[in-house]
Amino acid sequence: MNACSKPPDTLTKCVVCALLLGAIATPAHAQTAYPTKPIRLLVGFPVGGGADVAARVLGPRMSESLGQQIIVDNRPGAGSAIASEMAAKATPDGYTLVSIGSSHAVNAAMYPKLPYAPAAGFNAIVLISTAPVTITANPSVPAKTLKELVALARARPGQLNYGSAGVNGINHLAAELLKRMGNFDIALVPYKGVAQALPALIAGEVHLMFASLPGSIDQIRTGRIRAIAVTSAKRSNAAPDIPTVAESGVPGYEASSWFGLLAPAGTPKDIVMRLNAEAMKALRMREVHEMLVRQGMDPAGSTPAEFDAYLRSEIAKWTRVVQESGIKAN
Repeated sequence: MNACSKPPDTLTKCVVCALLLGAIATPAHAQTAYPTKPIRLLVGFPVGGGADVAARVLGPRMSESLGQQIIVDNRPGAGSAIASEMAAKATPDGYTLVSIGSSHAVNAAMYPKLPYAPAAGFNAIVLISTAPVTITANPSVPAKTLKELVALARARPGQLNYGSAGVNGINHLAAELLKRMGNFDIALVPYKGVAQALPALIAGEVHLMFASLPGSIDQIRTGRIRAIAVTSAKRSNAAPDIPTVAESGVPGYEASSWFGLLAPAGTPKDIVMRLNAEAMKALRMREVHEMLVRQGMDPAGSTPAEFDAYLRSEIAKWTRVVQESGIKAN
């Protein structure tokens, strides 16, 4: 008996079943189809900054696997808060992401009334890399180790100064944390960015500088400035000869720059996991590893849950530093 000769009620049941199966299959198909158009990756810093480098190293490799272009969109300003706000308010469909750095956590500590929730307003995707803040000195400074630098600063209270790429950022807070834990004082000389602070250090206008390793590694390698210590918990793969602050006489000290990807809160879990899988695949590529190390970064990698926990711990840590040091937002 063919379908046309079946009793009407049986035929109706077949049609209903087919429609139900189609309805069930449609969402699954839609999920597996992601992405179907280019993905916008916001960066809250100018071209060349750490978050920008991380995005431009990882983006093309993820694009190849995803089958859609990842377009980097630099929206600098307000210590990356402009890009973060744009991402937090975007449609949570996986087509708007943001590459953030440690300034995201520092902003949360400095500005409790941000127009977005720094942790709850996002779905974490992956921790891309870390990069220590590096304490560097003009070669004329008579201190080659952190112990010698602390002794010099204590002998000349308030006479030594340090340049920082802006105020209220990771470099500034890393210096304030070291001053508090090391019990010494040096004066802040703020600059608008590394592009201004680094020449000032080389020229001897400031004695010291706190800056992320990616921004100063070339000048360290050429000997134009002297590296004293890195602020990370362990030595950097990019500069293994530079000791950490903790091993140089200030145990327990740690303050690192880091870079990662976020999506707006409410982004479907399957999309977040897909993006995490593609990011992790890219981070395992030898060329990506080498490119990040060359830029002074240590490749990381994480699950979304691990990165979310890390982000929240960084917000809590810098909130304590801000409260205990009495730093005010400028």
